Amino acid sequence: MKILYVDMAKMTTFDEFASTLREHVAEMVEDDNDLFVVDLDKDALWDTYLGSYPEGTNPLFRERTNHDCSACRQFVKAFGNVVLIKDGNVTTIWDFDTGDATYDLVVEAMDVHVKSSPVDGTFVSDTAKIGTEKNHERRDDGTVLTWRHFYAEVPERFVAPRKNLGTVRGEAKAQRDVFKRSLDEISEDATLSILELIAQNSLYKGEEWKGVLEAFLTHQRAYAVLSQAEQELYAWEQSAKAGAVVGKIRNHSIGTPLVDISNGVDLDSAVRKYEAIVAPSNYKRPKAIFTKKMLKDAEEKITELGYLPSLGRRHATLDDITVNNILFANRDVVKTLGGENIFSEMSREVGVSPKNFERVEEVSMAVFVDDILPHAQSVEVLLENKQAGNLVSLIASENRDTPTMFKWNNPFSWAYAGNITDSMKERVKALGGDVSGVLRFSIQWNENRDNPDDLDAHCIEPGGHEIFFENKRQVHRSSGVLDVDIIRPDTDTSDGIAVENITWSDLCSMPDGTYRLFVHCYSHRGGRSGFSAEVEFNGQIHSFAYNQPLRQKEDVQVAEVTLNEGQFSIKEMIPSSVSSREIWGLATNQFHPVSVIMMSPNYWDGQDGIGNRHFFFMLKDCLNPESPNGFFNEYLKNKLISHKRVFEALGGKMRVAPSDDQLSGVGFSSTQRNTLVIRVTGHINRTIKVTI
Repeated sequence: MKILYVDMAKMTTFDEFASTLREHVAEMVEDDNDLFVVDLDKDALWDTYLGSYPEGTNPLFRERTNHDCSACRQFVKAFGNVVLIKDGNVTTIWDFDTGDATYDLVVEAMDVHVKSSPVDGTFVSDTAKIGTEKNHERRDDGTVLTWRHFYAEVPERFVAPRKNLGTVRGEAKAQRDVFKRSLDEISEDATLSILELIAQNSLYKGEEWKGVLEAFLTHQRAYAVLSQAEQELYAWEQSAKAGAVVGKIRNHSIGTPLVDISNGVDLDSAVRKYEAIVAPSNYKRPKAIFTKKMLKDAEEKITELGYLPSLGRRHATLDDITVNNILFANRDVVKTLGGENIFSEMSREVGVSPKNFERVEEVSMAVFVDDILPHAQSVEVLLENKQAGNLVSLIASENRDTPTMFKWNNPFSWAYAGNITDSMKERVKALGGDVSGVLRFSIQWNENRDNPDDLDAHCIEPGGHEIFFENKRQVHRSSGVLDVDIIRPDTDTSDGIAVENITWSDLCSMPDGTYRLFVHCYSHRGGRSGFSAEVEFNGQIHSFAYNQPLRQKEDVQVAEVTLNEGQFSIKEMIPSSVSSREIWGLATNQFHPVSVIMMSPNYWDGQDGIGNRHFFFMLKDCLNPESPNGFFNEYLKNKLISHKRVFEALGGKMRVAPSDDQLSGVGFSSTQRNTLVIRVTGHINRTIKVTI
């Protein structure tokens, strides 16, 4: 019976039932456990409650059945669908033993009903007291009836103001949904890859995410072994415990590479996208990106193809190359190494001004190679300051009999000054700059760690609009944008060499008129050298060198590029300099003997069309003081490109050791506009300017 008369010494069965339920709820909320609600029809739940009493156990009391009271009905509808999820198991508020056969049937029916419905949210209430514990009724004869009802109390952590209940429930559900989506869409391999990059210090501010990723990885592994139904419960149980950061990891910046890698995006692209969000525009990753799995896969492929012995690299020597791959060999120079007349040696030490050769005979490289070189006995080139970026070394395999990993049919490669393939342009690309536009203006400085100044590339467009650091990364109406901006060369780049880049991508958006290109010294910090610059359009690169340090706030005009009806023309403004300096053991603005002239190895042995053609003028006594990479990814055979991140790291690991016997000099790509002053001795002695 539900009724308890005050004059009875013994509690009725319902009192014990309600008390046991209250104790059960108290146990459910111990240890800071969270409570949840299932999605069900609350009227149907109440009907289940009434209908679960066996016939004869719920007699009429007045006009209603004995257990049908409004207070208990409100409790069942408000709290009857509440559950606890612990260790993947669901416990309802009805999941207990009453000690009475009749009430056991009731709680069993209620337990089954609730467990048959899906969890739909977290439990939150505007009061800690759920239901009415008891109330009293005075009868006409003066006696008092005490009515006991379903009643429970919950800790304050489940209580929120009534006006905030919807918000609290909504936020909890949103976090759970994002948490589950993260677990469904982010692969364990993706998480492990990012953790490995953090361990390598190859991810910008990655250390800040280490703890979050490790916690998420624990959830991933627990979630992966569950059934679909169990995963639903896991997401509800763990989302709140995981916290806002782990629970919503997919929506944070670190979620970008995690989702991309899980969707098949290559590791490098995924990380670059992340860096574009969180890293400054001039950030350069300190290490190449690769993981243990990538390294293992690359090792297996290299071993399978027999390229393991090909990884060791060294400087090439004259003994390595054959006469078939030489355009010219200066026999007199080779024969008299170290035995020159002292006066002829001293005469070569006199500086020469490049201005003196502005009006000499000018020929193309094709004419020079086909018509002049066959009759030459000796060749000397004038090494100018602006050619510092053209210094190049030929690289060979340590083992001459190893198979080639490269696209061409020999194991030779090359590296320009600064340990890159095409100098300034490649350096701009490495820092995220666009070098594919219709017009490009790039500057570079601090190659010798002697110019920590903050130099800035500027352009004043037709109409007066200026592109410079204040609007960096902003694409203007002309399509022009400054996309690389270096402030502190010694710290903003890994090797201290700074570049800046302005590019225009759309010719149709560019107004006709003159584009004034200049360099501004924003902050002079004791720099002792100047800068070099490139202006590229129509597939041609115009190179400039300014060898004097800039004063504070000084502007140096480099060039004026004029656009007229879709055609570019250039007026060179930069001052010429005859000051000499030493690079790679050679003084600039002096003639130096050429030992060998050759094309780049990708054009040896009659090969054609394998990348850009380069012309190398190997100079006597030219010694590369750097330790260049053994190879670059753009050289590799297609079958190895899938392992490009590992090979990028290998190229740095397999650096070439310094050597006194090497083939180094100046090199020129056929795709870049350059000129080289050459003095030729033969049947006719002549000084010419070769256009490349």
